Amino acid sequence: MLILGIETSCDETAAAVVEDGKKILSSVVFSQDIHAEYGGVVPELASRDHIRNIIPVVKRCLFDAAVSLRDLDAIAVTQSPGLIGSLLVGLSFAKSLAFSLNIPFLAINHLEGHIYANFLTYPELDSPLLGLIVSGGHTDLIVIDERGQYQLLGSTLDDACGEAFDKVGNLLGLSYPGGPAIEELARGGNADAIPFPLGRVKNYDFSFSGLKTAVLYYLNDLSEAEREEQRADVAASFQKIAVRMLLKKSVKAIQETKIMKIAVSGGVSANDFLRDRFFREAKKEGFTVYFPDKQLCTDNAAMIAACGYDHYKKGERASFSIKANPTEDIY
Repeated sequence: MLILGIETSCDETAAAVVEDGKKILSSVVFSQDIHAEYGGVVPELASRDHIRNIIPVVKRCLFDAAVSLRDLDAIAVTQSPGLIGSLLVGLSFAKSLAFSLNIPFLAINHLEGHIYANFLTYPELDSPLLGLIVSGGHTDLIVIDERGQYQLLGSTLDDACGEAFDKVGNLLGLSYPGGPAIEELARGGNADAIPFPLGRVKNYDFSFSGLKTAVLYYLNDLSEAEREEQRADVAASFQKIAVRMLLKKSVKAIQETKIMKIAVSGGVSANDFLRDRFFREAKKEGFTVYFPDKQLCTDNAAMIAACGYDHYKKGERASFSIKANPTEDIY
């Protein structure tokens, strides 16, 4: 069974063809570069760029998979959450295409798509397991009872982890997105140089706003020369504390739920420092940690198609009257 996945929730225009929910025949991601000068995504510009690129991206995706539109059995598209204008482009396109081909279309939640990035990488991964979604818009710790059934344990009370990386990157004069730039700069820094605070948040929730503010105040107290000299140390010290927050809450959940498997996903899960710290802790504490292939960490349509396959098998179909929802979750 062939499903075309479409993802346009933020600033990536993506399409993929996935066979039987497991085999990626093609995956094309167009990352918009028009936002770099603004230090973040400009919603209006993002939606306009999706309009320009969605048809070429889908055409390339079909070409790479060596299939035609008539070979498709269904279309899965991100319907929530995300930027409303961006979601509307992908959803409207998917509806029109599915209607013209007289095939079903499936409305997929972007967060559930991130969960399926690990199921694509590890097809035999079974439940129950914990999930940690770490992206530019979300930081959620969940229990995955089974595919399609999720319980929220905790989430960020302010900035998402990826958002904090972007904002600190901006403070350090780095290019957008800030995550990869901070990771690269931190390689040359001392992660123990600056004792940034670890936010004190109850239960399984997260907070990154205070850490971001601490970086701001620290930089404000430095001269221009000191800033330049300490950039790598600031990046490394910030990254260390951000990852420590994620790891602390995850280990707490593992110990208290007795679920000894955790699947980490979302754009921040591509960070090598984060992966290394989780693998070290897993070895120490005796749990197993899973990360998607790196090309599946950031926004992509293969995860949407894979998720759509399971929804299709359950007999689910989306109505053509369904609307884009910028805030809907899966819990």
